[in-house]
Amino acid sequence: MPQEARTPNIVIMYADDLGFGDIGCYGATSIPTPNLDRLAAEGVRFEQGYAAAATCTPSRYSLLTGSYPWRNPRAAILAGDAPLILDPEIPALPAMLRRAGYRTGVVGKWHLGLGRGDLDWNQPISLTPNDVGFDDSYIMAATNDRVPCVYVADRDVVGLDPDDPIEVTYDWEQAFPGQPTGRQNPELLRMRPSHGHDGAIVAGVSRIGLMRGGAAALWDDETMAEVFLERAVGFASDHRDRPFFLYYAFHQPHVPRLPGPRFQGATALGARGDVIAEMDWCVGQMLDALERLGLRENTIVIFSSDNGPVLDDGYHDRAEELAGAHRPAGPLRGGKYSMYDGGTRVPFILSWPGAVEPGESEALVSHVDFYASFARMVGQPLDARAAPDSIDVTDALLGRSATGRDELVTEGTQARTVYRRGDWALIPPHDGPAVSPETHIELGNSPEVQLYDLSLDVGQIRNVAADQPGRVREMTARLREIVAGDATRPLAP
Repeated sequence: MPQEARTPNIVIMYADDLGFGDIGCYGATSIPTPNLDRLAAEGVRFEQGYAAAATCTPSRYSLLTGSYPWRNPRAAILAGDAPLILDPEIPALPAMLRRAGYRTGVVGKWHLGLGRGDLDWNQPISLTPNDVGFDDSYIMAATNDRVPCVYVADRDVVGLDPDDPIEVTYDWEQAFPGQPTGRQNPELLRMRPSHGHDGAIVAGVSRIGLMRGGAAALWDDETMAEVFLERAVGFASDHRDRPFFLYYAFHQPHVPRLPGPRFQGATALGARGDVIAEMDWCVGQMLDALERLGLRENTIVIFSSDNGPVLDDGYHDRAEELAGAHRPAGPLRGGKYSMYDGGTRVPFILSWPGAVEPGESEALVSHVDFYASFARMVGQPLDARAAPDSIDVTDALLGRSATGRDELVTEGTQARTVYRRGDWALIPPHDGPAVSPETHIELGNSPEVQLYDLSLDVGQIRNVAADQPGRVREMTARLREIVAGDATRPLAP
């Protein structure tokens, strides 16, 4: 069947810890991102596109479920051996698209849990992405700084030698005797931790958690980008004759930042800049592959990030020292972990050459809205329990309307919620440090309520709560109503 006669393919390329100011089309000048700049020139670049949370697991949960993450208490940063936090009984985004006839695949970072909590890495794994709607899966279980440092294809660890079984624990009381760690053997490290990250040593880098065995299955950090790229391109090639959905989740620029040889020294910003350049190259390779396969004209390509930026996130890689004038969050305040906009307002680009006119948009849109918007595009009704917070913003996503959402709830960490309505952002009072002592990021914690008019103060410098008591009361009441309720999208009776 010719592509033009079919519903569009959908490719979501999802960066990890990339900030609003980290790429050229959003104003960066220190990191070359020609492929992302090309994607933006071909599509809609959103100035007010949001992840659901300022950390990775909650944002990814919301993207795939259409639900605010705080509705699920387990949707927090997970250990590498955590159980699956998606409910297979409630259709996730890939399951909805599969019902519409799509072939569905995930490549890259998962970090939403596997199994039921008693995971044996040496046997076929139950409860993987394949159980929530993905036909094909090639992932890392969690993050590149967490054990186990292996790839999982569908239900099996790739390259595992059964005579060298994998053991994993996150309990230091259960540490494996004789296994070196960053805490006890710093002399074995080629990259030293700055905070945390002092567990099992893999390829000269200590990680979070403890692991032994599985030597033949261990990944190579410096080839990871190419491994995932090859799988992503292969998925598109294998399914070129039917509609497909590909969730291509990069590991860059998450720590540890270990670019492949061709990108080492690609920027003046050190390893963090280099891995962003590497990720941009991967984007270009994926776009070129879609062109070669004759798919680009009828493929929706979305690029975004799971949360805002962080420089020192646990390793001494000179990211802070070498940043210079580069501002990873651009004009925004805060970054990863923060309730300020730098934590959740992220690069957000949608390109569909056959249907979308290039331009910029001020529409308020969120990753949580992909579910309802794609459902409309492919003609699928929403199940009663699915996507409780996903709003159909199709016209805004496709650049046909300047109006997106009216309101949005985001979170920093530990379900600390922020309410956005129109141009106004309300941060309720929260206990805790104002600035993270580890990452040096402003977190947004304050004993006082904060209110910002983002139309006049994008950097959230002037707290106008004292001048707007009525608005504060109204927005506070609405946020409490949303958090206490079961859904924000209109549900069928």
